[in-house]
Order: sequence, then C-alpha cells, then structure tokens
Amino acid sequence: MGYSSSVFQDASQKIYEKRLKSEKRAEARRLEIYARFPRARELEQEIASCGVAAAKTVLRGGDVVAEMTKLKEKNLALQAELNQLLIDSGYGENALEVQYSCPKCNDTGYYEWQGRTVMCTCMKQQLVASACEELNRTAPLSLCTFDSFDIEKYSKAVDPKTGVVPYSQMSKIFKYCQSYARNFTPASESLLMRGATGLGKTHLSLAIANEVIQRGYGVIYVSAPALLSKLEKEYFSRTETGDTAGTLRSCDLLIIDDLGSEFRTQFSVSQIYEIFNARILQHKPVIISTNFNMAELEKAYTNRFVSRINGAAQKLDFLGEDIRIRKKI
Repeated sequence: MGYSSSVFQDASQKIYEKRLKSEKRAEARRLEIYARFPRARELEQEIASCGVAAAKTVLRGGDVVAEMTKLKEKNLALQAELNQLLIDSGYGENALEVQYSCPKCNDTGYYEWQGRTVMCTCMKQQLVASACEELNRTAPLSLCTFDSFDIEKYSKAVDPKTGVVPYSQMSKIFKYCQSYARNFTPASESLLMRGATGLGKTHLSLAIANEVIQRGYGVIYVSAPALLSKLEKEYFSRTETGDTAGTLRSCDLLIIDDLGSEFRTQFSVSQIYEIFNARILQHKPVIISTNFNMAELEKAYTNRFVSRINGAAQKLDFLGEDIRIRKKI
C-alpha cells in the first residue's frame, strides 16, 4: 500500500517519539538506581573497563588467551553481582537496559532479516493509524458522543405510518449502538443505518467512532461526498499522492456517512461497491448511514450492491421526526 509523504512523515515521527520515550524512561530509571545503590554504578564502570582491557590485551600481544580468559571470568562475575543486586532491590536484572515498546525493531520501525532491511509490523500499524488520522482530520468526531445523545427528543406516541413508537425503536437502536461500540472487534458485523434526515444516524455513527478510537482501533469516518472527492482526485490527478482506497480497505472500522448525497457517476458507484465488497471479503466491518430505502439504494448503486448489503449488514431503521427541528422548537 502506498502512503502520502505527510502520512509517512507522521508515522516515522511517532515511531521516533516512542523510541525517545523508552530511552528517557531507561535513563531516569538508571539514575534512580545509581542514587539508591551506588554499587550499581561502580559495577557498570568495572564491566566497561573489562571491555577496554580486552582491547588493550589484543593490541599488546603476549599470552592473549590466558589474559582474555581472566577478563571474561571477571566480567561474568561482575555481571552476576550486578544482576543479583538489581533482583534483590526489586528492579529485575534488565532494569538498566532500555525497554522498547517493540522489541523486534527497538522502536526504529525496521529490522534486519536475511540480509535485508524489513519494515516492522509496528511501523505498518502506525502508517495505517496516521492515514486514518489524516482522513479524519475534518470529521466532527468530538462533537457527538453517547452521553450527548438525547433520547427524550423522540416521540412516545405511535407513528401512524409505521405503527411503531419512535421512542421505543430509538431506545433499542441507542442501546444496540452502545453495545456495538463497547464490544467492537475488527470482525464485528457491518451496520446499515436507514432513515430520514435528522434522526440521529450521524450522531450515533460518530459516537461509535469515538468510543472505538478510544479503545485503540483504527477508524475512518468520512461522508460519502468527501470520500468520493478524495478518491477521484487521487485516481485522475497527476499530482495527488496517497492510497486512500487501500487505507479504506485496511482500517479496523470504516464509517461512510450520508451515502446517496454524493454526485453519482459510474466511477463513484463502482468505487463504493469495490470498497464495501473488499471489506466484506476480509470480514472487516462497515457502517453506512443513508436516507435511502432499499429500493432507492438499488436504483442508485445496482442490485449486486444492495444484495451484498442485505447479506452482510445489520439494518437499523431510524424513526421519528427531525430531532434538529424538535430541538429548536
């Protein structure tokens, strides 16, 4: 997967900051141990002097084997004493070493494997996270939470069109969305939020995004118009860089808001299907919100797209009057 230079720079910077934090923690721990146990500093200095003495022995010549054997024995004895001191003091024998968050690459993002420099899994994960952050930069993620969702704005009277009480229906959907976010995994089911404008589809999808992000998963929240605009720029422009489509396929959760409000072309319809289908084949969840019913979705995006949604997504039907108008009243 290709990434824009800004995404790559952001990921590299964050990996570097992790390494820096690990080294600062190690240095602080080292100074703390030296302050409490001065013998630890002395032992480290004596161990270092053994290394210098070994180098001098090789340069000086003479009975190198015998001298090196003595130095090795002395070094092992010093190491054993230092390790025991650290264990007895409750720190652990590796307390003076840097504890990197990724022991595979020591927080560099890369490691050597069979004579080649290979990108570490932690760097790949950070690239996805940085790409998600870039795509979410303009999303109003902080504005909508479960706590700020007002269920009391929905009518408690029976809707004459559906025979259902909006308050009861929306209470079930609200609890379902809370449970979905709380128990989310990258293998969770997909959701299709259907209903008229102003019924809370955007609010609840953003609330899910907020909670899932806080649990450490990579989430992309994007409106359908913004999504297609970004994809078109990358596909048709000679200067636009990046692989938005790849990021959309690989993130833990993709949320497409307001599907149907975008300007539809053959390109946009095919892209929506390809991204949705690719994620379903990988068992990765998608949340789609739309004002369209199934017949309108089929007319706008073809029968095979609707067939895919029907088979893969849990459908949540939002009922009631436009709560934004009710709030104003």
